[in-house]
Amino acid sequence: MSHIGTDKARVSGCKTVENSRADCRANLLHNGVAHRRKQRPTGIWLRGAVWQFRMRVPSKVVAKVGREFVNRSLRTSDYREAIRQARIVASEFQQSFDAIRADNEWSGHHFSVHVPAPSTSIHQVELQRQHQTVAAPLKPKLTLKLVYERYIGDPAAERSAKTMLAYNSTFNRLAELVGEDTPIESITRDVCRDVLDTLRFMPSNATKRYGKLSAREAAERAKAEGRRPMSATTVNGYLNKLSALFNWAENEGYIFKNPARGLRVVDPVRKKDKRQPFTNEQLTRIFNAPLYKGCVDDEAGYAHPGKCKPRRGRFWVPLIGLFSGMRLNEICQLEIADVKKIDEVECFVITRETGSGAIDKKLKTENAERFVPVHPTLIEIGILQYVNSRRASGRGKLFSDLSVASTGYYSDNFSKWFANFLEKAGAKAPRTSFHSFRHNFRDALREAKVRKDIAYALGGWANENSDCDDTAENYGRGFSVNILREAIAKVDYQGCSFRHLSLDPS
Repeated sequence: MSHIGTDKARVSGCKTVENSRADCRANLLHNGVAHRRKQRPTGIWLRGAVWQFRMRVPSKVVAKVGREFVNRSLRTSDYREAIRQARIVASEFQQSFDAIRADNEWSGHHFSVHVPAPSTSIHQVELQRQHQTVAAPLKPKLTLKLVYERYIGDPAAERSAKTMLAYNSTFNRLAELVGEDTPIESITRDVCRDVLDTLRFMPSNATKRYGKLSAREAAERAKAEGRRPMSATTVNGYLNKLSALFNWAENEGYIFKNPARGLRVVDPVRKKDKRQPFTNEQLTRIFNAPLYKGCVDDEAGYAHPGKCKPRRGRFWVPLIGLFSGMRLNEICQLEIADVKKIDEVECFVITRETGSGAIDKKLKTENAERFVPVHPTLIEIGILQYVNSRRASGRGKLFSDLSVASTGYYSDNFSKWFANFLEKAGAKAPRTSFHSFRHNFRDALREAKVRKDIAYALGGWANENSDCDDTAENYGRGFSVNILREAIAKVDYQGCSFRHLSLDPS
Protein backbone atom coordinates (compact mmCIF):
# COMPACT_ATOMS: atom_id res chain seq x y z
CA MET A 1 0.00 0.00 0.00
CA SER A 2 3.02 2.36 0.09
CA HIS A 3 4.67 4.23 -2.80
CA ILE A 4 6.95 2.41 -5.22
CA GLY A 5 10.37 2.79 -3.72
CA THR A 6 11.28 4.26 -0.35
CA ASP A 7 12.42 7.75 -1.33
CA LYS A 8 10.85 10.11 1.23
CA ALA A 9 11.04 12.96 -1.25
CA ARG A 10 8.68 11.09 -3.51
CA VAL A 11 6.20 10.71 -0.67
CA SER A 12 6.32 14.31 0.48
CA GLY A 13 6.00 15.60 -3.08
CA CYS A 14 3.00 13.45 -3.95
CA LYS A 15 -0.02 14.49 -1.88
CA THR A 16 -2.72 14.76 -4.47
CA VAL A 17 -3.85 12.79 -7.49
CA GLU A 18 -2.73 15.70 -9.71
CA ASN A 19 0.85 15.71 -8.39
CA SER A 20 1.29 11.96 -8.03
CA ARG A 21 3.62 9.88 -10.14
CA ALA A 22 1.97 8.06 -13.03
CA ASP A 23 2.87 4.69 -11.47
CA CYS A 24 1.49 5.58 -8.03
CA ARG A 25 -1.79 3.83 -7.27
CA ALA A 26 -1.86 4.40 -3.53
CA ASN A 27 -3.02 7.98 -3.14
CA LEU A 28 -5.59 6.92 -0.58
CA LEU A 29 -2.81 6.05 1.84
CA HIS A 30 -0.69 9.23 1.65
CA ASN A 31 -1.67 9.92 5.22
CA GLY A 32 -1.59 6.25 6.20
CA VAL A 33 1.21 3.70 6.07
CA ALA A 34 3.58 5.84 4.02
CA HIS A 35 3.59 8.58 6.65
CA ARG A 36 3.45 6.06 9.50
CA ARG A 37 0.47 7.79 11.07
CA LYS A 38 -2.25 5.97 12.98
CA GLN A 39 -5.12 7.94 11.48
CA ARG A 40 -7.57 6.38 9.01
CA PRO A 41 -6.31 6.34 5.38
CA THR A 42 -7.75 9.09 3.23
CA GLY A 43 -10.63 7.96 1.02
CA ILE A 44 -12.33 5.27 3.10
CA TRP A 45 -15.25 5.92 5.44
CA LEU A 46 -18.15 4.09 7.07
CA ARG A 47 -21.76 4.14 5.90
CA GLY A 48 -23.53 2.30 8.70
CA ALA A 49 -21.41 -0.83 9.15
CA VAL A 50 -20.04 -0.99 5.59
CA TRP A 51 -16.81 0.67 4.44
CA GLN A 52 -16.97 3.02 1.45
CA PHE A 53 -14.24 4.49 -0.78
CA ARG A 54 -14.19 8.00 -2.25
CA MET A 55 -11.62 9.37 -4.68
CA ARG A 56 -11.20 12.87 -6.11
CA VAL A 57 -11.55 13.13 -9.89
CA PRO A 58 -8.59 14.89 -11.54
CA SER A 59 -9.55 18.42 -12.61
CA LYS A 60 -8.72 17.69 -16.27
CA VAL A 61 -11.44 15.03 -16.51
CA VAL A 62 -14.09 16.43 -14.16
CA ALA A 63 -16.08 17.80 -17.09
CA LYS A 64 -16.36 14.37 -18.71
CA VAL A 65 -17.01 12.48 -15.49
CA GLY A 66 -19.60 15.01 -14.36
CA ARG A 67 -18.57 15.32 -10.72
CA GLU A 68 -15.57 16.01 -8.51
CA PHE A 69 -15.62 12.71 -6.60
CA VAL A 70 -16.39 9.07 -7.41
CA ASN A 71 -17.68 6.69 -4.75
CA ARG A 72 -17.76 2.93 -4.30
CA SER A 73 -19.09 0.58 -1.63
CA LEU A 74 -16.33 -1.81 -0.52
CA ARG A 75 -18.99 -4.27 0.70
CA THR A 76 -17.21 -5.23 3.87
CA SER A 77 -17.35 -4.24 7.53
CA ASP A 78 -13.79 -5.47 8.17
CA TYR A 79 -11.27 -2.60 8.31
CA ARG A 80 -8.26 -4.55 7.08
CA GLU A 81 -10.25 -6.01 4.20
CA ALA A 82 -11.51 -2.52 3.33
CA ILE A 83 -7.90 -1.30 3.05
CA ARG A 84 -7.03 -4.14 0.66
CA GLN A 85 -10.13 -3.68 -1.47
CA ALA A 86 -9.73 0.11 -1.57
CA ARG A 87 -6.34 -0.32 -3.24
CA ILE A 88 -7.94 -2.33 -6.07
CA VAL A 89 -10.74 0.19 -6.50
CA ALA A 90 -8.28 3.08 -6.53
CA SER A 91 -6.28 1.36 -9.24
CA GLU A 92 -9.36 0.79 -11.39
CA PHE A 93 -10.48 4.39 -10.96
CA GLN A 94 -7.05 5.63 -11.98
CA GLN A 95 -7.11 3.44 -15.09
CA SER A 96 -10.43 5.01 -16.07
CA PHE A 97 -9.01 8.50 -15.55
CA ASP A 98 -6.03 7.58 -17.74
CA ALA A 99 -8.38 6.38 -20.47
CA ILE A 100 -10.32 9.64 -20.36
CA ARG A 101 -7.12 11.68 -20.56
CA ALA A 102 -6.23 9.70 -23.68
CA ASP A 103 -9.60 10.78 -25.16
CA ASN A 104 -10.91 7.23 -25.24
CA GLU A 105 -14.68 6.79 -25.24
CA TRP A 106 -15.87 6.87 -21.65
CA SER A 107 -18.91 5.42 -19.92
CA GLY A 108 -19.95 5.78 -16.31
CA HIS A 109 -19.71 2.01 -16.08
CA HIS A 110 -15.93 2.33 -15.84
CA PHE A 111 -16.64 3.06 -12.21
CA SER A 112 -18.84 0.03 -11.59
CA VAL A 113 -15.81 -1.74 -10.17
CA HIS A 114 -15.97 -5.35 -9.03
CA VAL A 115 -14.77 -5.59 -5.45
CA PRO A 116 -13.00 -8.94 -4.94
CA ALA A 117 -14.34 -11.34 -2.37
CA PRO A 118 -12.41 -11.37 0.94
CA SER A 119 -11.00 -14.79 0.08
CA THR A 120 -9.24 -13.46 -3.05
CA SER A 121 -5.57 -12.82 -2.29
CA ILE A 122 -3.97 -9.50 -3.14
CA HIS A 123 -1.26 -11.36 -5.09
CA GLN A 124 -3.91 -12.97 -7.32
CA VAL A 125 -5.61 -9.63 -7.89
CA GLU A 126 -2.29 -7.99 -8.74
CA LEU A 127 -1.51 -10.69 -11.32
CA GLN A 128 -4.96 -10.20 -12.86
CA ARG A 129 -4.42 -6.42 -13.01
CA GLN A 130 -1.06 -6.77 -14.72
CA HIS A 131 -2.66 -8.76 -17.54
CA GLN A 132 -5.35 -6.16 -18.15
CA THR A 133 -5.07 -3.28 -20.58
CA VAL A 134 -4.74 0.23 -19.24
CA ALA A 135 -8.34 1.13 -20.09
CA ALA A 136 -10.99 -1.00 -18.37
CA PRO A 137 -13.32 -2.69 -20.88
CA LEU A 138 -16.79 -1.26 -21.30
CA LYS A 139 -19.43 -3.18 -19.38
CA PRO A 140 -23.00 -3.80 -20.56
CA LYS A 141 -25.29 -0.91 -19.71
CA LEU A 142 -27.37 -1.39 -16.57
CA THR A 143 -31.06 -1.05 -17.37
CA LEU A 144 -33.81 0.04 -15.02
CA LYS A 145 -35.09 -3.53 -14.89
CA LEU A 146 -31.68 -5.02 -14.07
CA VAL A 147 -31.02 -2.48 -11.32
CA TYR A 148 -34.48 -3.12 -9.85
CA GLU A 149 -33.84 -6.88 -9.78
CA ARG A 150 -30.55 -6.31 -7.95
CA TYR A 151 -32.26 -3.89 -5.56
CA ILE A 152 -35.02 -6.35 -4.69
CA GLY A 153 -32.50 -9.17 -4.39
CA ASP A 154 -30.23 -7.25 -2.01
CA PRO A 155 -29.75 -9.59 1.00
CA ALA A 156 -29.27 -6.59 3.30
CA ALA A 157 -33.02 -5.81 3.08
CA GLU A 158 -35.82 -7.97 4.45
CA ARG A 159 -39.25 -7.53 2.85
CA SER A 160 -42.51 -9.32 3.53
CA ALA A 161 -44.60 -10.92 0.78
CA LYS A 162 -47.06 -8.04 1.09
CA THR A 163 -44.30 -5.47 0.67
CA MET A 164 -42.93 -7.36 -2.34
CA LEU A 165 -46.36 -7.27 -4.01
CA ALA A 166 -46.51 -3.51 -3.46
CA TYR A 167 -43.00 -3.00 -4.83
CA ASN A 168 -43.60 -5.15 -7.92
CA SER A 169 -46.91 -3.43 -8.66
CA THR A 170 -45.27 -0.02 -8.32
CA PHE A 171 -42.28 -0.99 -10.46
CA ASN A 172 -44.49 -2.36 -13.24
CA ARG A 173 -46.21 1.02 -13.47
CA LEU A 174 -42.93 2.96 -13.35
CA ALA A 175 -41.29 0.64 -15.89
CA GLU A 176 -44.20 1.29 -18.25
CA LEU A 177 -43.69 5.06 -17.94
CA VAL A 178 -39.88 5.08 -18.10
CA GLY A 179 -39.12 1.91 -20.04
CA GLU A 180 -37.64 -1.11 -18.28
CA ASP A 181 -34.78 -1.34 -20.82
CA THR A 182 -33.80 2.32 -20.33
CA PRO A 183 -30.16 2.63 -19.13
CA ILE A 184 -30.22 3.69 -15.49
CA GLU A 185 -27.72 6.55 -16.01
CA SER A 186 -29.90 8.09 -18.73
CA ILE A 187 -32.88 8.59 -16.40
CA THR A 188 -32.71 12.32 -15.66
CA ARG A 189 -34.61 14.71 -13.42
CA ASP A 190 -36.80 15.65 -16.38
CA VAL A 191 -37.73 12.00 -16.91
CA CYS A 192 -38.71 11.69 -13.25
CA ARG A 193 -40.77 14.91 -13.41
CA ASP A 194 -42.56 13.50 -16.44
CA VAL A 195 -43.43 10.43 -14.34
CA LEU A 196 -44.79 12.70 -11.61
CA ASP A 197 -46.88 14.71 -14.09
CA THR A 198 -48.41 11.52 -15.48
CA LEU A 199 -49.13 9.94 -12.09
CA ARG A 200 -50.90 12.97 -10.67
CA PHE A 201 -53.61 12.67 -13.34
CA MET A 202 -53.95 8.88 -13.15
CA PRO A 203 -57.34 7.77 -11.83
CA SER A 204 -57.63 5.04 -9.21
CA ASN A 205 -58.26 1.57 -10.67
CA ALA A 206 -57.09 2.82 -14.07
CA THR A 207 -56.72 -0.70 -15.46
CA LYS A 208 -60.32 -1.63 -14.62
CA ARG A 209 -61.65 1.72 -15.83
CA TYR A 210 -59.72 2.05 -19.09
CA GLY A 211 -58.93 -1.53 -20.01
CA LYS A 212 -55.91 -1.83 -22.28
CA LEU A 213 -54.98 1.85 -22.41
CA SER A 214 -51.40 2.60 -21.42
CA ALA A 215 -50.70 4.57 -18.26
CA ARG A 216 -50.10 7.77 -20.22
CA GLU A 217 -53.24 7.28 -22.29
CA ALA A 218 -55.28 6.57 -19.16
CA ALA A 219 -53.93 9.72 -17.48
CA GLU A 220 -54.74 11.85 -20.52
CA ARG A 221 -58.24 10.37 -20.83
CA ALA A 222 -58.97 10.88 -17.11
CA LYS A 223 -57.71 14.46 -17.29
CA ALA A 224 -59.89 15.20 -20.34
CA GLU A 225 -62.94 13.66 -18.65
CA GLY A 226 -62.31 15.52 -15.41
CA ARG A 227 -62.11 12.32 -13.37
CA ARG A 228 -60.82 12.40 -9.83
CA PRO A 229 -57.16 11.31 -9.80
CA MET A 230 -55.67 8.88 -7.32
CA SER A 231 -54.77 10.36 -3.95
CA ALA A 232 -51.63 12.36 -3.27
CA THR A 233 -50.64 9.64 -0.79
CA THR A 234 -50.70 7.04 -3.58
CA VAL A 235 -48.75 9.28 -5.98
CA ASN A 236 -46.13 10.01 -3.32
CA GLY A 237 -45.93 6.30 -2.59
CA TYR A 238 -44.86 5.70 -6.20
CA LEU A 239 -42.31 8.52 -6.05
CA ASN A 240 -40.91 7.37 -2.70
CA LYS A 241 -40.31 3.87 -4.03
CA LEU A 242 -38.69 5.25 -7.19
CA SER A 243 -36.43 7.49 -5.09
CA ALA A 244 -35.52 4.57 -2.80
CA LEU A 245 -34.45 2.57 -5.85
CA PHE A 246 -32.24 5.42 -7.09
CA ASN A 247 -30.78 5.96 -3.61
CA TRP A 248 -29.72 2.34 -3.60
CA ALA A 249 -28.31 2.65 -7.13
CA GLU A 250 -26.34 5.73 -6.07
CA ASN A 251 -24.89 3.91 -3.05
CA GLU A 252 -23.91 1.02 -5.28
CA GLY A 253 -22.16 3.37 -7.69
CA TYR A 254 -24.48 2.74 -10.65
CA ILE A 255 -25.41 6.43 -10.87
CA PHE A 256 -23.83 9.61 -9.52
CA LYS A 257 -26.99 11.26 -8.18
CA ASN A 258 -30.58 10.28 -7.42
CA PRO A 259 -32.67 12.15 -10.05
CA ALA A 260 -35.94 11.60 -8.14
CA ARG A 261 -34.79 12.93 -4.77
CA GLY A 262 -37.39 15.19 -3.15
CA LEU A 263 -40.04 14.81 -5.87
CA ARG A 264 -43.56 14.71 -4.47
CA VAL A 265 -46.98 16.30 -4.77
CA VAL A 266 -48.64 18.40 -2.08
CA ASP A 267 -51.16 16.40 -0.06
CA PRO A 268 -54.18 18.62 0.69
CA VAL A 269 -55.39 16.24 3.41
CA ARG A 270 -53.68 16.58 6.78
CA LYS A 271 -52.24 13.37 8.18
CA LYS A 272 -54.57 13.47 11.18
CA ASP A 273 -57.58 13.74 8.84
CA LYS A 274 -56.76 10.76 6.62
CA ARG A 275 -58.72 8.49 8.95
CA GLN A 276 -61.57 9.61 11.15
CA PRO A 277 -63.07 7.88 14.20
CA PHE A 278 -66.54 6.43 13.87
CA THR A 279 -69.33 8.71 15.07
CA ASN A 280 -71.73 7.51 17.78
CA GLU A 281 -74.35 6.99 15.09
CA GLN A 282 -71.98 4.78 13.08
CA LEU A 283 -71.03 2.77 16.17
CA THR A 284 -74.70 2.24 17.00
CA ARG A 285 -75.43 0.99 13.48
CA ILE A 286 -72.39 -1.30 13.50
CA PHE A 287 -73.20 -3.01 16.80
CA ASN A 288 -76.94 -3.18 16.17
CA ALA A 289 -76.55 -4.84 12.77
CA PRO A 290 -78.07 -8.34 12.31
CA LEU A 291 -74.65 -9.88 13.04
CA TYR A 292 -74.97 -8.57 16.62
CA LYS A 293 -78.74 -8.81 17.17
CA GLY A 294 -79.59 -11.96 15.22
CA CYS A 295 -78.77 -13.07 11.67
CA VAL A 296 -79.14 -16.02 9.35
CA ASP A 297 -75.50 -16.97 9.92
CA ASP A 298 -72.12 -15.23 10.19
CA GLU A 299 -71.08 -16.18 6.67
CA ALA A 300 -73.15 -15.19 3.61
CA GLY A 301 -76.19 -14.42 5.77
CA TYR A 302 -74.54 -12.05 8.23
CA ALA A 303 -76.49 -9.01 6.94
CA HIS A 304 -79.92 -10.68 6.98
CA PRO A 305 -82.03 -10.75 10.19
CA GLY A 306 -82.49 -14.19 11.70
CA LYS A 307 -82.50 -16.21 14.89
CA CYS A 308 -78.84 -17.17 14.86
CA LYS A 309 -76.42 -15.34 17.19
CA PRO A 310 -72.98 -16.73 16.30
CA ARG A 311 -69.98 -15.49 18.22
CA ARG A 312 -66.87 -16.12 16.17
CA GLY A 313 -64.27 -13.96 14.46
CA ARG A 314 -66.59 -11.56 12.67
CA PHE A 315 -68.46 -10.91 15.93
CA TRP A 316 -65.45 -10.41 18.20
CA VAL A 317 -62.82 -8.68 16.06
CA PRO A 318 -64.64 -5.29 15.77
CA LEU A 319 -65.46 -5.31 19.50
CA ILE A 320 -61.86 -6.03 20.46
CA GLY A 321 -60.72 -3.28 18.08
CA LEU A 322 -63.00 -0.73 19.75
CA PHE A 323 -62.15 -1.66 23.34
CA SER A 324 -58.42 -2.39 23.01
CA GLY A 325 -57.14 -0.12 20.21
CA MET A 326 -55.32 -3.10 18.69
CA ARG A 327 -54.53 -3.10 14.97
CA LEU A 328 -56.64 -5.35 12.77
CA ASN A 329 -53.89 -7.87 11.99
CA GLU A 330 -52.85 -7.97 15.67
CA ILE A 331 -56.37 -9.15 16.52
CA CYS A 332 -56.89 -11.54 13.60
CA GLN A 333 -53.62 -13.40 14.20
CA LEU A 334 -54.15 -13.90 17.95
CA GLU A 335 -53.56 -17.39 19.22
CA ILE A 336 -55.53 -18.99 22.04
CA ALA A 337 -52.39 -18.80 24.19
CA ASP A 338 -52.16 -15.04 23.59
CA VAL A 339 -55.01 -14.44 26.04
CA LYS A 340 -53.53 -15.07 29.47
CA LYS A 341 -53.35 -13.82 33.02
CA ILE A 342 -50.52 -11.47 33.91
CA ASP A 343 -50.38 -10.73 37.64
CA GLU A 344 -53.97 -12.01 37.89
CA VAL A 345 -55.17 -9.66 35.14
CA GLU A 346 -56.55 -11.11 31.88
CA CYS A 347 -54.61 -9.64 28.98
CA PHE A 348 -54.20 -9.80 25.22
CA VAL A 349 -50.51 -10.44 24.48
CA ILE A 350 -49.37 -8.97 21.17
CA THR A 351 -46.21 -10.78 20.11
CA ARG A 352 -44.51 -12.51 17.20
CA GLU A 353 -43.88 -15.54 19.38
CA THR A 354 -46.07 -18.55 18.74
CA GLY A 355 -46.86 -21.70 20.63
CA SER A 356 -48.43 -23.52 17.71
CA GLY A 357 -45.31 -23.88 15.60
CA ALA A 358 -46.56 -21.42 12.96
CA ILE A 359 -44.39 -18.52 11.77
CA ASP A 360 -47.17 -16.36 10.39
CA LYS A 361 -47.42 -13.63 13.03
CA LYS A 362 -46.38 -10.13 12.02
CA LEU A 363 -46.07 -6.84 13.90
CA LYS A 364 -45.93 -3.39 12.36
CA THR A 365 -43.27 -1.87 14.65
CA GLU A 366 -41.08 -2.73 17.63
CA ASN A 367 -43.47 -0.78 19.87
CA ALA A 368 -46.29 -3.08 18.77
CA GLU A 369 -45.06 -5.90 21.02
CA ARG A 370 -46.97 -5.35 24.25
CA PHE A 371 -49.83 -6.59 26.43
CA VAL A 372 -53.25 -4.97 26.75
CA PRO A 373 -55.60 -5.75 29.67
CA VAL A 374 -59.00 -7.04 28.58
CA HIS A 375 -61.59 -4.25 28.88
CA PRO A 376 -64.41 -4.88 31.41
CA THR A 377 -67.06 -4.48 28.69
CA LEU A 378 -65.50 -7.33 26.67
CA ILE A 379 -65.61 -9.49 29.80
CA GLU A 380 -69.30 -8.65 30.30
CA ILE A 381 -70.05 -9.56 26.69
CA GLY A 382 -68.33 -12.95 27.19
CA ILE A 383 -64.88 -12.89 25.62
CA LEU A 384 -63.38 -15.08 28.36
CA GLN A 385 -66.06 -17.73 27.90
CA TYR A 386 -65.27 -17.75 24.20
CA VAL A 387 -61.53 -18.12 24.92
CA ASN A 388 -62.17 -21.01 27.32
CA SER A 389 -64.30 -22.79 24.72
CA ARG A 390 -61.45 -22.46 22.24
CA ARG A 391 -58.94 -23.75 24.80
CA ALA A 392 -61.00 -26.90 25.13
CA SER A 393 -60.56 -27.53 21.41
CA GLY A 394 -56.75 -27.42 21.65
CA ARG A 395 -54.06 -25.00 20.54
CA GLY A 396 -54.11 -22.72 17.54
CA LYS A 397 -55.68 -19.47 16.39
CA LEU A 398 -58.24 -17.77 18.60
CA PHE A 399 -60.36 -17.10 15.51
CA SER A 400 -59.83 -20.23 13.44
CA ASP A 401 -62.66 -19.25 11.09
CA LEU A 402 -60.61 -16.33 9.68
CA SER A 403 -58.48 -17.03 6.61
CA VAL A 404 -55.00 -15.77 5.74
CA ALA A 405 -54.54 -13.85 2.48
CA SER A 406 -51.91 -14.58 -0.17
CA THR A 407 -49.91 -11.68 1.32
CA GLY A 408 -49.46 -13.63 4.56
CA TYR A 409 -51.68 -11.25 6.54
CA TYR A 410 -54.94 -12.33 8.24
CA SER A 411 -56.14 -8.75 8.17
CA ASP A 412 -56.37 -8.37 4.38
CA ASN A 413 -59.36 -10.65 3.84
CA PHE A 414 -61.12 -9.37 6.95
CA SER A 415 -60.60 -5.75 5.88
CA LYS A 416 -62.39 -6.39 2.58
CA TRP A 417 -65.27 -8.12 4.37
CA PHE A 418 -65.56 -5.31 6.91
CA ALA A 419 -65.84 -2.68 4.15
CA ASN A 420 -68.87 -4.57 2.79
CA PHE A 421 -70.24 -4.97 6.32
CA LEU A 422 -70.12 -1.20 6.90
CA GLU A 423 -72.06 -0.57 3.71
CA LYS A 424 -74.75 -3.15 4.50
CA ALA A 425 -75.05 -1.86 8.08
CA GLY A 426 -75.57 1.69 6.81
CA ALA A 427 -72.43 2.82 8.61
CA LYS A 428 -70.20 3.58 5.62
CA ALA A 429 -68.74 7.11 5.49
CA PRO A 430 -65.71 8.82 3.90
CA ARG A 431 -62.35 8.33 5.64
CA THR A 432 -63.62 5.63 7.96
CA SER A 433 -62.54 1.98 8.00
CA PHE A 434 -61.64 -0.65 10.57
CA HIS A 435 -58.68 1.53 11.55
CA SER A 436 -61.21 4.11 12.78
CA PHE A 437 -61.73 1.97 15.90
CA ARG A 438 -58.13 2.77 16.81
CA HIS A 439 -58.93 6.49 16.52
CA ASN A 440 -62.03 6.03 18.70
CA PHE A 441 -59.88 4.29 21.32
CA ARG A 442 -57.29 7.10 21.30
CA ASP A 443 -60.01 9.75 21.66
CA ALA A 444 -61.55 7.82 24.56
CA LEU A 445 -58.19 7.77 26.34
CA ARG A 446 -57.93 11.54 25.86
CA GLU A 447 -61.45 12.07 27.19
CA ALA A 448 -60.55 9.99 30.25
CA LYS A 449 -57.41 12.14 30.72
CA VAL A 450 -55.14 9.09 30.59
CA ARG A 451 -51.49 10.11 30.54
CA LYS A 452 -49.99 10.19 27.05
CA ASP A 453 -47.15 7.74 27.83
CA ILE A 454 -49.64 5.21 29.23
CA ALA A 455 -51.87 5.67 26.18
CA TYR A 456 -48.87 5.04 23.91
CA ALA A 457 -48.04 1.86 25.83
CA LEU A 458 -51.60 0.55 25.41
CA GLY A 459 -51.83 1.36 21.70
CA GLY A 460 -48.29 0.41 20.73
CA TRP A 461 -47.61 3.92 19.44
CA ALA A 462 -44.07 5.31 19.26
CA ASN A 463 -43.37 7.95 21.88
CA GLU A 464 -43.19 11.35 20.20
CA ASN A 465 -40.44 12.42 22.59
CA SER A 466 -38.38 9.23 22.35
CA ASP A 467 -35.73 10.95 20.19
CA CYS A 468 -34.92 13.24 23.08
CA ASP A 469 -34.18 10.43 25.50
CA ASP A 470 -33.66 7.13 23.73
CA THR A 471 -31.34 5.81 26.43
CA ALA A 472 -33.86 6.35 29.22
CA GLU A 473 -36.61 4.64 27.18
CA ASN A 474 -34.52 1.44 27.07
CA TYR A 475 -34.41 1.08 30.88
CA GLY A 476 -36.99 -0.66 33.04
CA ARG A 477 -39.87 -2.99 32.13
CA GLY A 478 -42.55 -0.43 31.37
CA PHE A 479 -45.86 0.10 33.14
CA SER A 480 -47.28 -2.52 35.48
CA VAL A 481 -50.36 -4.41 34.37
CA ASN A 482 -52.40 -2.79 37.13
CA ILE A 483 -51.59 0.71 35.86
CA LEU A 484 -52.65 -0.32 32.36
CA ARG A 485 -55.82 -2.01 33.66
CA GLU A 486 -56.87 1.14 35.51
CA ALA A 487 -56.28 3.20 32.36
CA ILE A 488 -58.18 0.97 29.95
CA ALA A 489 -61.11 0.64 32.34
CA LYS A 490 -61.67 4.39 31.89
CA VAL A 491 -62.35 3.93 28.17
CA ASP A 492 -66.05 4.59 27.69
CA TYR A 493 -68.18 5.37 24.68
CA GLN A 494 -70.95 7.49 26.06
CA GLY A 495 -74.05 7.54 23.90
CA CYS A 496 -73.46 3.96 22.69
CA SER A 497 -75.02 1.01 24.47
CA PHE A 498 -73.59 -2.52 24.42
CA ARG A 499 -76.02 -3.91 26.99
CA HIS A 500 -77.81 -6.04 24.39
CA LEU A 501 -74.58 -7.95 23.79
CA SER A 502 -74.00 -8.82 27.46
CA LEU A 503 -74.36 -12.41 28.61
CA ASP A 504 -76.54 -11.01 31.38
CA PRO A 505 -78.44 -8.08 29.83
CA SER A 506 -80.56 -7.48 32.97
